[in-house]
Amino acid sequence: MNRDDPLDDFEPRSITLDSITKVVHVTGTGPAVIVMTEMPGISPHVARFSRWVRDAGFTVYMPSLFGRDGAVPGVEEGIATFKRACVSAEFRAFASNESSPVTQWLRALARLAHEECGGPGVGAIGMCFTGNFALSMMLEPSMLAPVVCQPSLPMDNPAGMNMAPEELAAVRERLEREDLTVMAYRFDGDRHCRAERFAAFAEALGQRFVARVLPDSAANPQTPPFFDKVVASPHSVVTAHLIDEAGQPTVAARDEILSFFAQRLGEGRAQQ
Repeated sequence: MNRDDPLDDFEPRSITLDSITKVVHVTGTGPAVIVMTEMPGISPHVARFSRWVRDAGFTVYMPSLFGRDGAVPGVEEGIATFKRACVSAEFRAFASNESSPVTQWLRALARLAHEECGGPGVGAIGMCFTGNFALSMMLEPSMLAPVVCQPSLPMDNPAGMNMAPEELAAVRERLEREDLTVMAYRFDGDRHCRAERFAAFAEALGQRFVARVLPDSAANPQTPPFFDKVVASPHSVVTAHLIDEAGQPTVAARDEILSFFAQRLGEGRAQQ
């Protein structure tokens, strides 16, 4: 985790959807799961999580949304990436009642992934900057298994949800109509995804929003420089702050996510 990851077990594909081209790293077989990176990009920790998803029996689609793919998150490079994303029209990092435009592209990616991989549908996980994108993607009918990890947008409103109200209402209607749920994870003391945001999601989605709040003591204290110096609080449940040891709460969260994908998508080999 301390060296740049060459990602050489992934196939980098240039995928054009809605006239927008992005590189998507693909690996595995089975139903599709879209893994959306946290800030500041596809780190070795994010790639490790994608490999866990692949090894559980799924085809991983890991789009490059910002940052340098495979890089260990450093302070200066990470801050520069963060600043660019904050002013990008794709993300609307400070919008409380608007959905980020990039979610339209991600919904199209879900449709493509379902066409290519088959199965009952697609899963997705968003983390940090992309945390709530999996929820926005529920407007795509093929999306069946959304996971929301430490959603950090909007940056300036702890109770904001970075989704248009009518889209949020449509998602709730679909969750209830199809008996689906959203899994959500955060650390108790996370400065970037606070309790107010989970409370707002719970009010908007009711019991369809299944929240898991981990104690700060469960977070790995040994993290890359960007997380140590910039994030500066327990934050990344299944990546940088995960402790990869049996019995750890973060490993239990990872395994619950893999089981959730298997339950909804039907064909995975998630760990039990």
